[in-house]
Amino acid sequence: MSAVLPTAAPVLAKAPGFWRRARRHPSFVLGAVLTVLLALAAALSLVWTPHSPYDVNVAQRLLPPGPAHWLGTDPYGRDVASLLLVGARASILVGVIAVGIGLGVGTALGLLASARRGWVEEGVMRVADFGFAFPAILSAIMLTAVFGPGMVNAIVAIGIYNIPTFARITRASANAVWAREFVLAARACGKGRFSITMEHVLPNIASVLIVQATIRFAIAILAEAALSYLGLGTQPPQPSWGRMLSEAQTLLFQAPLLAVFPGVAIALAVLGLNLLGDGLRDLFDPRLARKR
Repeated sequence: MSAVLPTAAPVLAKAPGFWRRARRHPSFVLGAVLTVLLALAAALSLVWTPHSPYDVNVAQRLLPPGPAHWLGTDPYGRDVASLLLVGARASILVGVIAVGIGLGVGTALGLLASARRGWVEEGVMRVADFGFAFPAILSAIMLTAVFGPGMVNAIVAIGIYNIPTFARITRASANAVWAREFVLAARACGKGRFSITMEHVLPNIASVLIVQATIRFAIAILAEAALSYLGLGTQPPQPSWGRMLSEAQTLLFQAPLLAVFPGVAIALAVLGLNLLGDGLRDLFDPRLARKR
């Protein structure tokens, strides 16, 4: 007579009325609104911008905000509003790919370390510790020295920087799930480690990974802006919020708004994603869910 394996409901489905509670969570609502606005700005730039962000018109350089140019023009006569819209697209592209690299590789390593334990776990964790010695900016400098500056190198550098973080979080969360009764029952019934990992462990740590990915997305946007500010990230003529700040630093007294607009855009994007991550963490936590 075959035994019936108990199944574990994913963490995402533990607390009923998720969206009802989410609507009452101020951090989640504000973060979601700011994140949606960021995504809409990037999507809008694919089909429309007030002016071409690539057209240089020195005769119209440093114009103040007005009907023709809503946020004014930069030192090259380019429309600032158009640059901000297209810059949002670059930030999202870098964030999605870089976090995807960290999430995919880091989660796989963390699951492997948790499933195999012993020398495999020790080896993965030591590699993760080694990865922490190379932050995104330092990795980008090394890649730039070899391959030259560019968006691809920035994405690779930020992605490598995310791998150890996801590996450690995945391993710690998965270890807790491996000690649960339903996993012990699955092992007693002869299920292999791979099946248990995919059917029981991964679904139950999905919420932790989603929250961490949201937070790392904010860090990736900030890192991309910093790399572009240093000239290591997105290269001309592709607009970038970080490079807009770099180009505006010599004109702070002549045209201070040139630094304000991209600075506010970066701040709102990072703030929105951080608030969204904090809100998701609270909503996925069953203890906090019961209090709400």
